[in-house]
Amino acid sequence: MFDTKFGIEIEFTGITREKAAKVAAEFLAGEYIEGGTYYDKKKVKTPDGRIWEFVYDGSIRTQVSRGGRRTNADRKYSVEIVSPILTYREDIETLQELIRKMRKAGAFTNATCGIHIHLDGSPHTPRSIRNFINIVASRNDLFYKALEIGRERMHYCKKMDSLLVEKLNKKKPKTMRELEDIWYEGYSESRSRHYHNSRYHFLNLHSFFTRNHTVELRGFNSVLHAGKIRSYIVLALAMNNQALTQKSASSIKPQVENEKFAMRTYLNRIGFVGEEFKNCREHLTKPLSGSSAWRFQVN
Repeated sequence: MFDTKFGIEIEFTGITREKAAKVAAEFLAGEYIEGGTYYDKKKVKTPDGRIWEFVYDGSIRTQVSRGGRRTNADRKYSVEIVSPILTYREDIETLQELIRKMRKAGAFTNATCGIHIHLDGSPHTPRSIRNFINIVASRNDLFYKALEIGRERMHYCKKMDSLLVEKLNKKKPKTMRELEDIWYEGYSESRSRHYHNSRYHFLNLHSFFTRNHTVELRGFNSVLHAGKIRSYIVLALAMNNQALTQKSASSIKPQVENEKFAMRTYLNRIGFVGEEFKNCREHLTKPLSGSSAWRFQVN
């Protein structure tokens, strides 16, 4: 699962886009480039030719910290890092250290900030995409508790639409065109619209059918905690691998008597095994109730 290419978008405030890009340029030994007026983009070109972008996002509540107090700030303080194409084994440590540099420079997040992870869509088939939708739908409630998705962000990462899931499993599309028609059914706006309303779900396929042919997971609050960001990336890669390799997946929600235990066993099943992923398991189970060791309460 770690061979899958991915990209990540991380939203924050506290520092300007220009400062964020210059901090990144210094750390990455890259070249700082003014990217033009569209989204007031700043760029960093690294020695290997890849481009990191720092763009404006209107959904971020811009703030700055002065004297330990956060106050409102202008649009220059809206920052979204858009990474180039990454791979886990080669780039995760660099990404984590870049996040630490941003935090040290004064960046921080608030309830309006999110993280979006884009996964390479090229290996997917109609069957694997249906698997992915069912995987998310069956654990909607558990994922939202584990990831602590707040009410402020629910508009941008809604739970999987039950009508979509029902239609998808009834029709069982055999082609991508059939799958696309089901995804957009019920929307009156043009499918080519960049900010199409279908995109605002935990699992977004609008990016798969248009633009970069990626499967996007949007259900992450933004943080500048390197360990949590790693756990989000591993979760995305593991779920993607599960969708690709599993013969079928059900949308039926399993009975959960113990949230921590249910999440831990699920994570183990999809690849979070061994000491390497101990911290990831801890980050993804900490917000849940119950015991990760025992399914049933021991009296």
